Amino acid sequence: MKEVGGIEKRKQRHIRLSLEENVQADIGTGFEDVRLIHRALPEIDLDEVDTETELFGRRLASPLIISAITGGTDYAKELNSILASVAEEMGIGIGVGSQRIAIEDPSVEHTFGVVREKAPSSLVIANIGCPQLSLGWGPDEARRCVEMVKADALAIHMNPLQEAVQVGGDTNYNDVLKKVGEIASSLDTPVVMKETGCGISYEDAIKMEAAGVAGLELSGVGGTSWAAVEHHIAKEEGKGDQEYLGEALWNWGIPTAISLVETHKSTNLKIIASGGLRTGVEMAKAIVLGADAVGIAKPFLEKAVEGPDALREHVKNILLEFRTVMFLVGAKDVEALRKVPALILGRTAEWLRLRGFDPEDYSLRE
Repeated sequence: MKEVGGIEKRKQRHIRLSLEENVQADIGTGFEDVRLIHRALPEIDLDEVDTETELFGRRLASPLIISAITGGTDYAKELNSILASVAEEMGIGIGVGSQRIAIEDPSVEHTFGVVREKAPSSLVIANIGCPQLSLGWGPDEARRCVEMVKADALAIHMNPLQEAVQVGGDTNYNDVLKKVGEIASSLDTPVVMKETGCGISYEDAIKMEAAGVAGLELSGVGGTSWAAVEHHIAKEEGKGDQEYLGEALWNWGIPTAISLVETHKSTNLKIIASGGLRTGVEMAKAIVLGADAVGIAKPFLEKAVEGPDALREHVKNILLEFRTVMFLVGAKDVEALRKVPALILGRTAEWLRLRGFDPEDYSLRE
């Protein structure tokens, strides 16, 4: 129980620091270099624009997911209850935070289970971590995570940077891909590989697809930096080396838009684009570049702390913006949005070319 208590303390600290300290990456997501083409004659009726889509067997009113945030504490349960209630009301998906604490201490399972209670018809994504796989966890623990929240998919989160910076972090990633394959082949539930702020390269995406996973959540650079979060923790604990490392690697990784193009162009996996996305315009850009859905975390956490009304209004505004952008580019539904042209400019285009991808593939659509 002592170790679980330590995990609980860290989770509470993560929430506090995410809300109180600067933990934002200092570089953009890459979507600032993406331009959609305005249609002066969209030839559709805004009132008839359909934002519905399907992901992992669930219908979504819009391709938006409240990305994994928290769980395992009483305060986390309150937040999860608010997040899940709004997800159900708005017809969007939701992921839970790492369920390690509940596997080790079943008495806190209710802090995660509340998500399915409050969101009975929503897409719900469970969550287990790669570090635990290297320590011996496998299909049994993964299945318990899924059952705990009656999940439609299981995220296996990858956080090598966070663990490397974290005081006492778990940095053994030996044979993790093999364990991922074992879990993917053992579960009926689709497996989603989820980064935690550094993005996913096409080289890794190809390996993950070969291992049998069904999707990716990119969580690229541009949003919350977990190196920054751990930097602040190390500073509070007087751990100079880790404090330095967190600051040095604050912006490490692949910007979200670049990670999206790389993984979309190189695999057939379902892709959730997350990591610094904040607006309905960015949401539309992500779908145009190949995302099946978009994940947002910190802005929803901030609003959930204010209460369900603030969160509901924020989600409503993002979805209104998304729907309006669909109208302005002449896309009557999400499938049509995937086919509209986009211009990829600046450093994002340069990076993609150096990686062997042609940004003009998107601009030449008809």
